[in-house]
Amino acid sequence: MVQNVFRTGFLVRAAHTLLTWVITLILFVHNTDLRQCEERGELLLPVLFFLLVVLSVLLYFAVSLMDPGFVLSDTVKASDLETESMMPQTPTARLRRCGFCLLQQPMRAKHCQTCKRCVRRFDHHCPWMENCVGERNHRWFLLYLLVQLLVLLWALQVALSGISSAATWESWLRANGFLLAALCVAGVFSAVVAVLLCCHVYLVSINCTTWEFMSRHRIAYLRERQDQDNPFDRGVLCNLRDFFCVCGAVAWEQVYHGNTQNPV
Repeated sequence: MVQNVFRTGFLVRAAHTLLTWVITLILFVHNTDLRQCEERGELLLPVLFFLLVVLSVLLYFAVSLMDPGFVLSDTVKASDLETESMMPQTPTARLRRCGFCLLQQPMRAKHCQTCKRCVRRFDHHCPWMENCVGERNHRWFLLYLLVQLLVLLWALQVALSGISSAATWESWLRANGFLLAALCVAGVFSAVVAVLLCCHVYLVSINCTTWEFMSRHRIAYLRERQDQDNPFDRGVLCNLRDFFCVCGAVAWEQVYHGNTQNPV
């Protein structure tokens, strides 16, 4: 949220932006494939790389500053709920009242101790974003991870192309020190982002959140069901379609009770 920008979130976002552009500058300044393309007047690849970096930064700030789906009041307007065929018309469950903000929590919502707000379809609080990932920004978070992974893998290839040989180890380190640092940073972040992307794609495909997956035994609406029983799972294709195409808030209480009465 905007009110957190100049608190701890400001330092994290500034660090992310600075690190991104420092590595980009290193790749363009050294004798890499991008630099060689520029010198030959072939600007397509350098421009594409630059635009991809810009896109990753814009997506980062979009996810970081976006409302993840904060629960604002005890009442939810019917017009705000997505009532497609995915939600059987059955009575909804009694909502649980949050012990921190005292608001009634919709099913799959959780109070975030860092944001001090309840978040609809809470997935996790991302310290690198300084924001929660929830119902409203989860799909954008996945898109960010995908773009970021493409940027990092491309950066790895570019950094490797700029490594040059030298007569001694000392001169080699002086010539390639910044590229080696960029290579290490890009390599570590590539591995982290790749693991995150794979995990989130899997969880989305089964319509499960990170919080539900990690804390199933402590969640009231899941712990009483069989270990492998996910009341929100409608099959991979339907789960992916609903995740990427359904933009409104979902009445998960209706989905839950519909699947309880008519198990798949």
